[in-house]
Amino acid sequence: MNFRMIFKILGAVLCVEAACMVPSLLVSLIYQQGDARSFLLSIPVLIIVGTGLYRIKTVTNNIYARDGFAIVALGWLLVSIFGALPYVISGAIPSVIDALFESVSGFSTTGASILKDIEALPRGILFWRSFTQWMGGMGVLILTLAVLPYVKADTLHIMKAETPGPAPEKFVPKIGQVAKILYAIYFILTALEVIFLLAGGMSLYDALIHAFATAGTGGFSNRNHSVAAYDNLSLEVIITVFMLLFGINFTHYYSLFKGNLKSVLRDEELRFYAGTVVAATIFIVLNIYGKIFYSFGETIRYSAFQVSAIITSTGFSTADFNVWPVFSQCVLLLLMFIGASAGSTGGGIKCIRVILLLKIIRREAAKIIHPRAIHTVTINGKPIAEETLTRVMVFFFLYIFIIAVSVLAVSLDGKDMLSSATAVIAAIGNIGPGLGAVGPIGSYADFSVSSKLILSICMIVGRLEIYPILLLFSTTF
Repeated sequence: MNFRMIFKILGAVLCVEAACMVPSLLVSLIYQQGDARSFLLSIPVLIIVGTGLYRIKTVTNNIYARDGFAIVALGWLLVSIFGALPYVISGAIPSVIDALFESVSGFSTTGASILKDIEALPRGILFWRSFTQWMGGMGVLILTLAVLPYVKADTLHIMKAETPGPAPEKFVPKIGQVAKILYAIYFILTALEVIFLLAGGMSLYDALIHAFATAGTGGFSNRNHSVAAYDNLSLEVIITVFMLLFGINFTHYYSLFKGNLKSVLRDEELRFYAGTVVAATIFIVLNIYGKIFYSFGETIRYSAFQVSAIITSTGFSTADFNVWPVFSQCVLLLLMFIGASAGSTGGGIKCIRVILLLKIIRREAAKIIHPRAIHTVTINGKPIAEETLTRVMVFFFLYIFIIAVSVLAVSLDGKDMLSSATAVIAAIGNIGPGLGAVGPIGSYADFSVSSKLILSICMIVGRLEIYPILLLFSTTF
């Protein structure tokens, strides 16, 4: 392994994180709520450590697969640890473990929180809390590749290790250029949402907070009752639309820019994603109409918002679905597993993997009936390699296995099964709210220190899709 290059790039990542704290520092200076000191101390620490690592001289700039996974896994751990500094220094979250949990939740775009009174925090800290989700949405390492292309290394392995989904597409020759295109799309969509939220009546500060959280599909709000605090239909429609847009594979936006509309509309994953959203909304509407809401318009309003928030793993809430019928809760629980599209900022297993798993099941059934026939699994008319199908099945097994082991560990806290299980599912799926004690009006504050650490690991494992973190514990690695 090229250890020198690994440390050099980790240093660059920390320098980028320091630069990303500057907007939060400016916000804290504007509102003068006593949190500026936390950023004035955190930024120099990041610069000193980051610069020290970046100045390490390298013999070769080559990055291999193992190096890429190590950079991504260690990079996310480091940015989460250093990202917790403002919380601790400001006193907003005095507990180191709680601060780390909140930081991991932000960067992994999970949106799970230990805070019970969000509105009591200084505005600069709340801005940083949401901005971490914007950074983590597209990927901290991809952000580094976009703004620091002079790292001069074969960074394809970094992108492969960090990008959600089975196989990130390289639609232009240079990886640095891919990173810039992805972030350009990301920035434009975020800016558009800010404009629409301003038009809908939000203040600039609130619009930025919610746009960051929507873009990263994280769900951190600066209100205790999330989006429900505004009770504004137009704002809910805007956020619903943008949650769904950020749950789509970003390569489709590049295809649209190139005028290739047909390939986008024919994409199997996109159609599955849209169909799942529509079907889930209809099921919940039929289930809660006349039981929870007595107006058909209100029923659609709240059902569509919650479905969009859960399948995209954004985690915003406008209603307490803890009191919804069990059938509706089961639909939302299923959406937590399915997740958004590959190549989006959403979490979960990802629609493309679910499609492949269903096709594998259908193929195995067909083999029983016609054992001598050749059965090929295809996506968009293209055959999928057996190696890819194997990786998908292994990923699914690991996903369920990690959930089972984590639920077993978290259950030692003595909480009810629903709360323990959905806390883990929401953490590894980067959803945020679960059911029971961790529902939309609950928090993770009452979990033990050990459970918070386990859930924090689950968040990073889910965001990086298991392998980078798993490989850190491999002796051969």
